[in-house]
Formats: sequence, C-alpha cells, structure tokens
Amino acid sequence: MAEYIKLIDISKCTGCRGCQVACKNWNSLPAEKTTFTGSLQNPKDLSYNTWTLIRFDEIVKDGKLRWIMRHDACMHCDWPACVKACPSPGALTKTDEGAVVHNTTYCIGCKACIAACPFDIPRNDPALEKMAKCSLCYDRITEGKLPACVTACNTGSLTFGLKEDMVEKAHKRAEAIGGTVYPNNPKYQTHVLYVLPAGITAADLSHTNPNPSMPLSVLLWKNLFKPFTLIGIGAVAGGAFLHYLTKGPHKVHEKKEEGGE
Repeated sequence: MAEYIKLIDISKCTGCRGCQVACKNWNSLPAEKTTFTGSLQNPKDLSYNTWTLIRFDEIVKDGKLRWIMRHDACMHCDWPACVKACPSPGALTKTDEGAVVHNTTYCIGCKACIAACPFDIPRNDPALEKMAKCSLCYDRITEGKLPACVTACNTGSLTFGLKEDMVEKAHKRAEAIGGTVYPNNPKYQTHVLYVLPAGITAADLSHTNPNPSMPLSVLLWKNLFKPFTLIGIGAVAGGAFLHYLTKGPHKVHEKKEEGGE
C-alpha cells in the first residue's frame, strides 16, 4: 500500500484561506461565530468544527518584520501518540496510507489524545464529549483524489503525493530557497511536511513543536497499562484514571482560551 505526504511550502502561502473553506465544505463542518482579536487569523484556533486553519505570525528578526502565513492541521504522525494513548479501540486508527483517522462512534471523550499529541491538534466538544481533527481526507485519497485543502490551493503552497516523491521535493525546495524542512527528525516522522523560508525556524512560529516526540506518559500508558485494558482487566479503572489525569488540565486550558489569555 502506498504512503502519502502533504507538503506545505510556507513561502508560497498568501493566506487566502481557500484550504480552510474547502475543508469545511467537504467535511460538512459548520461555520463558527468569531470576533476580531487584533489578528487576521480567523477563527482564533482549531476547534471541533474547524480542522484546518491558516495561522498568521508576525515575526521580528534583526529589526525587520516578517509576516508568515501557514496552513495548520493534523500532522498525521508515523507513530501517532494519539493512537497509542487512546483507550477505545477503533476511535483513532493509523492507516497504511499515512492518515490518522478518527471515528466519533467509538470516542469516549477521555481527552487522552489531546494530552498526548505533541502538536496540540485534536479538539474536544464539551457538549458532545467527542474529539475531532483533520483526517487527511482519507475518504478522498483512498479513491485516488487529492485532499480537499490541496485542491483549493491556487499558489502551489499545498501539494500531495507519494511519500518518497514529496520528501525529495521538500528538500529540493528548501535548498533552492535557503530554507529548511520541518519536521526533519529521522526518529519522529510525519505525513505532513513544511518547507520553511530562509531565516525562519519552527521555534519562530506559533503552535509548533520544534522537537516533537512521543510523550513519556504515553509510552508508560502503552507499555504498562493499556495491555490490561485489551484483555479486559482493569479496563474501567484504567480508563477512569486516564480520564482523571487528562480532563483536569484541559479544563484549565479551555478556560484560558475563553478568557483570551
């Protein structure tokens, strides 16, 4: 089975939000009421009903202002922490094509995936107690189509193709513009790659993790506790304990977002 990668060339992004609208349209996601927060970024962040977002960053280097716009969505990790942490079989699945797909039918709302994700991507609906995120348009790519966001990009910032081809393309483009590829760690690979412009690093951008890795808590859960749930021993207790660990901190996180902090 072929593996695919979505390549994002930040140097070509104009912030038109075509990808954002296409994602909403294809996945039948409702619009959200927003307010002006002093930035062109709208809405403010990813949510249960917003899986793709154009982020705007104002970066000052050497006394000069640089305005960077980029497409942000699930990175579709090669070894996804969200899948490893999820205690509910079938709720999150890593596919052969590279997409990490969620199924709300099996989601129990424990928020383990949110706590585990090194990129802060999954979002929870407090009313439904379910999570949601980009699926890399798995329903489209398995039919030979491009992800909806890629079809809407009119500058070539978003491209999609076979893993080997996209990796080669990413490094050639980065070399041509004096930039870098992110993530670029052989020990932590993803099925989404960025080409960063010259002089810009992942640390300069909001909502990025310069050194993504599998959280230690997930490794402990996967190797020590999760096997017991798979054979039915301590499933309820283990799930409740994980729910307690993950739900508390994210209540605080959600309140901060509401307060605009």
